[in-house]
Amino acid sequence: MREWLKDRRERKCLTQEQASELCGISRSYYTHIENDVKTPTVKVAKVIAEVLDFDWTSFFKEEGSLKEHFP
Repeated sequence: MREWLKDRRERKCLTQEQASELCGISRSYYTHIENDVKTPTVKVAKVIAEVLDFDWTSFFKEEGSLKEHFP
């Protein structure tokens, strides 16, 4: 699971459904991304990052470095 992504979403007080709607993607796709089942495309990563306010490249970095970015 991408805990850092869940934390970012929760900090914005959004449900997965709300986040997916704001990002223009299906809830199931968003859930798969948050659960680390799927990696988003660059386009989707950029949209999610804009909605949740983080650097989109975080999706493509090692988990250890993500923990440093999102304590």
